[in-house]
Order: sequence, then C-alpha cells, then structure tokens
Amino acid sequence: IAAGVGLLGVSGWFLTAAALTSAGVAFNLFAPSAGVRGFSFVRILSRYGEKVTGHDATLRLLSDLRRTTFASLFRLVPLNGLFGRADLVSRLVADLDALDTVFLVGVGPIATATVTGIGMAGLLAYVLPPAAPFYAAGYAIAALGVPVMLVGATRRVGRNVVSASAALRGVVLDGIDGHQDLVLFDAIDRTALAAQDAAAQLARARSRLGRYSALASAAVQAISALVLIATLLCGLSALGAHRIEGPLLVGVLLAVVASFEASAAVVRGAKGIAAAAAAAERLADLALAPPQIEEPATLKDLPEGGKVVFDGVQFGYGRRSTVLDGLSLQIDAGECVAIKGLSGSGKSTIARLLVRLIDPAAGRIVVNGCDVREVSSAQLRERVALMTQEAPVFNDTVRANLAIGRPGAPDDALWAMLGRVRLADAVRALPKGLDTVLGEAGRSLSAGQARRICLARTLLSGAPIVVLD
Repeated sequence: IAAGVGLLGVSGWFLTAAALTSAGVAFNLFAPSAGVRGFSFVRILSRYGEKVTGHDATLRLLSDLRRTTFASLFRLVPLNGLFGRADLVSRLVADLDALDTVFLVGVGPIATATVTGIGMAGLLAYVLPPAAPFYAAGYAIAALGVPVMLVGATRRVGRNVVSASAALRGVVLDGIDGHQDLVLFDAIDRTALAAQDAAAQLARARSRLGRYSALASAAVQAISALVLIATLLCGLSALGAHRIEGPLLVGVLLAVVASFEASAAVVRGAKGIAAAAAAAERLADLALAPPQIEEPATLKDLPEGGKVVFDGVQFGYGRRSTVLDGLSLQIDAGECVAIKGLSGSGKSTIARLLVRLIDPAAGRIVVNGCDVREVSSAQLRERVALMTQEAPVFNDTVRANLAIGRPGAPDDALWAMLGRVRLADAVRALPKGLDTVLGEAGRSLSAGQARRICLARTLLSGAPIVVLD
C-alpha cells in the first residue's frame, strides 16, 4: 500500500512538473523516473512477500486451530449424540476453513489501513494542513465506521450462511452414505428436493450478504470521492495563496486516492468476518462442551483379575427410554458368557457400560472389586477390551491397524494373531504383507476380513476381559 501511494504521488508530481516547466532541458528527469520504477518494483516484490508471509501465517493458524479442535474431541469421547455426524463434519471442515479469512481479510487489512491512514493524515498535516481534518474524518469512517456497520448488519446473515451451509452439507452427506437404501426404496427424488431446498436457502443468504457488501463498497467509494473533493478545494485555495505548488498538489491528490485502497480492502474482508465469527462460535461450542464422562478426582488402582459384577444397574437413552432396569449379574474370571436378546434390549449398552463409554443412572459396575467410576478410564480400558459392531479399519497399514491394540508388538506376535483369526494367508498374499495400506475403511479387504483385522487387534491387547459385541 505504501509503495502504491508513493507510486501514484511521485508519478503525478513528476508528470505535472514536467508539463509545467518551461526549461525542459534543465528539468531533472532521472531522479523522479527512477523513483517511479523503484516504487513499481517495491510494490511487486512486497505484494509477493505479503502473499508468502500472509498465507504462511494463515496456514500456521489453521494448523493450530485444527490441532486444538481435534484434540478437544478426545475429551468429549464418547460424543453420545452431542452433535450429529453431518453437523460434526461441518464444524471440523467448513467452520475451520471459514477462519482462514480472519487473518488475510480481517486482521492484516485492518492493521494496514490504520497505519496508512495515520501516515497519510500526517503527510497532509505537513504539506496541506487544511485538508488533514477532512481526510482523517473521512478515512476513519471509510476504514473503520463502514466495516463495523457492515459486520453488525451481516452478523445474523453470517450465521444464516454458516447454518445453511451446514444443512446442505448434512443432506448431501446423508444422501451419499445412504445412497443404496435411497435407491432401493425409491427415495432419490425426495432427497434431491431436500438438497435443492437447502442449496436455495444458502444461495439466498449469500445473495443478501453480497448486497450488504456491495452497499458498503459503494459507501467507501462515495466517501473517498468526497474526501478527494475536499482535498482538491483546500489545495486550490492553497495554490492560489502560493502556499503549495501545482505539481505537489497533484501528487498529494493522487496519493489520497491511492490510500483509500487500504480502506476498500477492509470493507471487502468485513463481509467474511461475520461468517467467520459464526463459525468460531460453533467451534467454541464444540471445544467448550462438557465431557460426557468425568474422571474421578481421586483415582484408585484397579486390581488384577477378570471378575465383573453389575449391581442393580439402571440406564436409559433419554427420560422415557429405559433399557436396563435393575440389571444384576456376575461373571467370574475365566468364564465365557454370551448375552442374547432382541434388538434394543441392551446388549451393546452392557458392553459400553463395562468400558465406561457411558455411566449408569443407578447401580454400579464393579471390576475386580473396584467401581469403574473410581479408576482412570485409561487403566480400565487396559483391562477391558471391547470390539464393537462398527469397529473401524483405518486408512493405514496392516501393521499400524494391529498396533492400536498393542503398540510395538513384534512381527511374530502379529503373524501369530493373524493365524488365530485365520487371516495370515490373506495378509501374506497382499503386495507388501504387513506393510500394505488397507485403504479408507479397509476397502482392499472383504467385509469379513475387515472384521477379522479388528478381532486380531482386540485380542492383541492382552486385556484379561474381552467383550465382543
């Protein structure tokens, strides 16, 4: 911005002085022309430098935001319906990406505009004092007043944009995940209409945001024109009184025009600040959500062994949905017990209670004589290994997937376990054996092979209590 102001100012002074001088041969062309070239090169190089440093800072900030946001999720595990899947994906992807504009179009331009306004006002106070107050007032309104009003006016619209974007993403994500069922039950058209409605809502919100931005940009242009006219009138008066020379007046006028580029950048970025603020609020809700499972203030050490006792356990998903009511059972070390029942009768709930992914509403769960709410969750899950119905195969190697159950396990142990689950031959046939990447959700394996990978991982943990759901 400073190079642009200098470029226009020096160019205006140079061309006017060259046109007005009667002694063209005596006029020094070299210094001002060198200044013009110098400012041009400085502007090009500084713009490149600004892009490099600005994007580097933005990527670093986004990296920190992603790291802290994802880390906050582990504190909330299990999420237990705190956020819908599509809503959670929207927060972790779209809302985080919305914050990349905060530095590039928010903090950086505001700082630049402030410095530019102070510098230009100081220059006018020195060379054309009567114009300085008009410039300072007009520039402050354009660079600060208009953006503040724009942010205030678009705050609700920004929330609507973020929520409509999340809704559209949710419809599309559900449509992709459930595409097979939608085809089988002839529901594609209904889902497509829902996506169209969500897209229309998003388009209306963005259109309204665009109208506010256009009005703000027009206001800045009008203010800059008024400031230019005021500066010109003050300059003509000073020129008539011989307090300023014509070439210098032209240079000052063009410098004033160039300085408003900084205020225009603030206004362009202000429309994104409202949406970024709404995204930040959604991320804050995620980061500050209370954990579902509280660790005990005073930890007890979990004794060795494999005895499990459920004593009068009650649990329900919501006030009206009681799944377990006074459940009592005892499983001694070395016993193998199967629990069967209809869908929804509480089999998976028992498994989740045992590893403390949820807590009972009443009663207690005791492992080796110790209430599970009195020991650390980490120690409990070292003693109790759970394989759920939806245990995932990660987009990593066979070795890495197995090592989740037992980090640092030697290859002999991995092959032995693969043999126990009857998967060793299949893994040996893979291109790189244990170092073969299985792909997203284990797509290079059959459904049965993927389950066996998860079973091997669970058994590798060496936990004395194993729960297979």
